Amino acid sequence: MAVVLLIVLSGLVLVVAAGVLHKNDIETELDDVLGLQRGALDPSQDEARSVMADKAVDLAGQAIEVMDSKRSLRDLLERAQVPLRPGEFVIVVIGGALGIAALLLMLLGSPPMAAAGALASVLITARMVRRRVSKRKKAFEAQLPDALSLVASSLSAGHTFLRAVQMMCEESAPPLAEEFGRLVAETRLGYNVTEALERMAARLQIRDLDMVVQAIRIQQTVGGRLADLFHTLSDVIRARDEVKREVNILTAEGRMSAYVLAGLVPALFLMMRLLNPTYIKPLYSGTGLFILIGCACSVIAGVFAILRMVKIDI
Repeated sequence: MAVVLLIVLSGLVLVVAAGVLHKNDIETELDDVLGLQRGALDPSQDEARSVMADKAVDLAGQAIEVMDSKRSLRDLLERAQVPLRPGEFVIVVIGGALGIAALLLMLLGSPPMAAAGALASVLITARMVRRRVSKRKKAFEAQLPDALSLVASSLSAGHTFLRAVQMMCEESAPPLAEEFGRLVAETRLGYNVTEALERMAARLQIRDLDMVVQAIRIQQTVGGRLADLFHTLSDVIRARDEVKREVNILTAEGRMSAYVLAGLVPALFLMMRLLNPTYIKPLYSGTGLFILIGCACSVIAGVFAILRMVKIDI
């Protein structure tokens, strides 16, 4: 009976998630035309959704607003370029977790394993979103020195700053072209150039970009050649990137050790589950559950400690 209820519930949630994603395919085209981020759109645009999807998204959005007053989830989705609002994202994640739990419950017949699979799917999804943010951040940081040099060359040729940024966007690839293109669009809507730069720096949370914004603000106050300033910033950022690469090489062994230790325990558990299921059957009840929870916590704590030791800010 529990299996049937879980399957039905997961099916309903997945139907809502499918409706949300289907509607997003249409709204994404409008986002591209307006140059907006999907996570920043007004929730009043949800009127065209089906009743089921609309109510589910509204309830999830209200719950997130209560629990996440700082709107960190919305900012995270916007930085990751995930075309979903927080409520939609939660619905999709819950649907996937319930579907995985139902599948594991049918295959293994173990409620603890099904709950662990659902929890793992949520954690993996959160990790994937943060990894996407980190990937876009690293790509932006790698493109920024060349972009500053290109803008400086355009300024030396007599172009205005906004025209130089437009030309740089035409020559650059995402994510840098997307973010600076949004900056140009915001200036057309009435924002000051410095305000638009500050909004982009706050959204991306990149130290090099913060340094660029601060330098531009100082230049506007005291004067000077903006082209020379950009050339200097480009050289400084390139020098810092070289140091970062050397540090990453020196700490690669520690990070690999953390990944191996994190994957070793679940790999051995699954191997024993397949080769001799009765051997680990006592872990599914009583004291065995506390042992499994303790092992998971110790592995997570060990990986966290190793990654913290090899993380060096430059």
